[in-house]
Amino acid sequence: MKLRDPKMCNAGFEQLVLMYRESLYWHIRRLVVSNEDAEDILQESLIKAYRSLDEFRGESRLFTWLYRIATNESLQFLRRKKLSFTPYEEVSDMLIRTLYAENNTDADELLLRFQEAILRLPEKQRIVFNLRYYDELSYEEISRITGQSVATLKTGYHYAVEKVKKYMVNSQI
Repeated sequence: MKLRDPKMCNAGFEQLVLMYRESLYWHIRRLVVSNEDAEDILQESLIKAYRSLDEFRGESRLFTWLYRIATNESLQFLRRKKLSFTPYEEVSDMLIRTLYAENNTDADELLLRFQEAILRLPEKQRIVFNLRYYDELSYEEISRITGQSVATLKTGYHYAVEKVKKYMVNSQI
């Protein structure tokens, strides 16, 4: 007996992609900055999700499961970049250079500084900040995505907000 009808599975997956593609893209883009890299990682994430549909147990929302895959794929990409640079600060600097290179001179300077402040956060704080601030996810959902406890996430978010505020105040022109 066949568990999945390929035609129904494909149609359902296409619907899934239509529903979540944009939010997943922006989540990934905030982590890796580059449009081209974000597109590649999104495609890899969706392929991985499609191939792993049988592993989805329904213990969380499908949306949360997809975000977890996209987050893990983004982190793997950044770790591969780290291997060539080593220190995290250099990876952050590279992401910041990409941020400014991909935004034309008409971009809002305050918004670019805000994004730079986020990119200067440690990796785990940056992820929780993005998921909470931009995607407006609950700490419980973020916990399912990252595998961290709610208490750890709340602390990380608090520190991230404080660091972003401090950076914004100290970088004013």
